[in-house]
Amino acid sequence: MAKKPKHDEAAIGSKVTGKACSILPDTVLGDDVALVAENMERILGSPSYSLAQDDKLLLTREEMRGVRMLLELGKPEIALQADNIKSTVIVFGGTQIADRAAAERRLSEARRAAHAAPANRALVREVERAERLLSMCRYYDDARTFARIVSIDNQCEDERDYVIITGGGPGIMEAANRGAFDVGCKSIGLNIKLPAEQQPNPFITPELCFQFKYFALRKFHFILRAAAVVLFPGGFGTLDEMFETLTLRQTHRMQPVPIILYGRDYWSKVIDFRFLAESGVIADHHLDLFSYAETPEDAWQQILDFHAKKQQV
Repeated sequence: MAKKPKHDEAAIGSKVTGKACSILPDTVLGDDVALVAENMERILGSPSYSLAQDDKLLLTREEMRGVRMLLELGKPEIALQADNIKSTVIVFGGTQIADRAAAERRLSEARRAAHAAPANRALVREVERAERLLSMCRYYDDARTFARIVSIDNQCEDERDYVIITGGGPGIMEAANRGAFDVGCKSIGLNIKLPAEQQPNPFITPELCFQFKYFALRKFHFILRAAAVVLFPGGFGTLDEMFETLTLRQTHRMQPVPIILYGRDYWSKVIDFRFLAESGVIADHHLDLFSYAETPEDAWQQILDFHAKKQQV
C-alpha cells in the first residue's frame, strides 16, 4: 500500500487559501513546554476566566447597566429585610442648614473675608446668606428632635417601624440621622455617587448606609417602605423630592402617606400652591395631599393620626 505524502503547515495553508500564510510559526507550538506553561498562566489570569460576578471590568461596561440597576435594587432590599425594617419615615431638607455652632462658624468666616475686601460684592453677599442660614439652624434642631421622637418608641420590637431614612448627606439629613443616633436607634442613609464626592454623615447605622449610582433606584427605595414624608426647608433636591412624591400621590402610584411640609412660612414663600389651584393646573382637592407642621411633636402626631384613621377605614 502506498504511503501518503507528508504535507507541511505552509502547504496546507496554501491549498486552503491559495497562498502561503506568512505568520505561521516555524515550529509546532504545542510541543513547546515553556510556551504552553506560560499560556496556562495567561488563561488563569485572564478576566474572561473569572466568574462573571467577580469581573469588575465587565460590570462597569455600558451593556451591563441593567445588571447594575438590578444589584442596586436588590442589595438594600436584602439588608432592610434582614433588619426587619417594615416602614420608614423619609426626612428631606437642605444640605446647607447646619447646627448652630457650624452656622456661626460659617458666618464668622464670611464676615472676616468681607472685612478684608469690603468692595467685593460677592463676599458681602456671602455674609447675607450666612446670616439667613444662621436663622434657619432651628430647622436642624427640629429635625434632630423629630427623629428622636419617631425612633425611640418604634424600634423596641423585633420588627422595626417608622425608621428614619434620609439621603445620607449633611444638613437636615445629618440632623435626622443624628436624632436617631442620639437615642441608640437605627436609621438609614441612601447616599448618591456625585461628581463632587459626597461623604455620608457619621450618624447613619453602618449596615444601613448605601451608596447609589442611579437616582431612579435610590428614589425607589425611598418610597417603597415610606409611611410618611417630612420635608424641611431646602433647595432643588428637596423640591425635586417634594414634587415627585406629590405627583406619585396625585396619580395614585404610591401608597397613601402623609406629606408634611415643615415650616409654613418658608414653604408659602417658595411655592404658591393656592395659585396653582386657582389657575386650574391642579384640582382643589390636590391641596389636601399635604399639610404643614411647625413643631416636631405636631409632625409626629399628624403621622400617627393619619395611620390611625387609615386603619379605621
